[in-house]
Amino acid sequence: MAPRGLSAEEKRVKLLEIFHETKDFYQLKELEKLGPKMKGIVSQSVKEVLQSLVDDGLVQGDKIGSSNFFWSFPSQQGAMVQARLSSAKDTRDSLKEQLTEVRKSIETERSARPESESRSQALAQLADLRKQVVALEEELAAYGECDPVKVEEKKRAVFLAKEAAVRWTDNYGTLLSYFTRQNGVDPAEIRKFLDIDEEYEDIS
Repeated sequence: MAPRGLSAEEKRVKLLEIFHETKDFYQLKELEKLGPKMKGIVSQSVKEVLQSLVDDGLVQGDKIGSSNFFWSFPSQQGAMVQARLSSAKDTRDSLKEQLTEVRKSIETERSARPESESRSQALAQLADLRKQVVALEEELAAYGECDPVKVEEKKRAVFLAKEAAVRWTDNYGTLLSYFTRQNGVDPAEIRKFLDIDEEYEDIS
């Protein structure tokens, strides 16, 4: 019996572990089977937990053919950190420009005005952002061995493989139907002769 009492956050962490430990692509029905078996997540809650991870950008999903596939790799977290780091750097650069303008203003009007409050605020905010950038760079370094580009390449390769499989399966179905009609042969006999089981066409 699967353990009970997992909190919502524990379920999210454990479901994400399935993706990161296996580094594979899954459909919802597969995760509903693996959740209880691998991590003790009640099958009925998998869909809701998965959706929350998708909403937060921790799990990616895409429809290939008639099926929805989901995946998540450690490098995706690295990509998210990279995006946050880039945003923080943009803000830092903007504040540097503001600070430069404030300093020019101070130099120009120092004799007539007291210490600028906006300058003090900009300096404080800049110092805080520098700390954020350092922390984010350290976090990003933890994902240095994972390349987000490779994740996208794998996603594209899976998509192309899926499309090719669907195309050749359709060709097989068309040829089998034509041959059996023309020759009055039972499709089961053809499959048996070619050593093809009945689930050949079920690639979803």
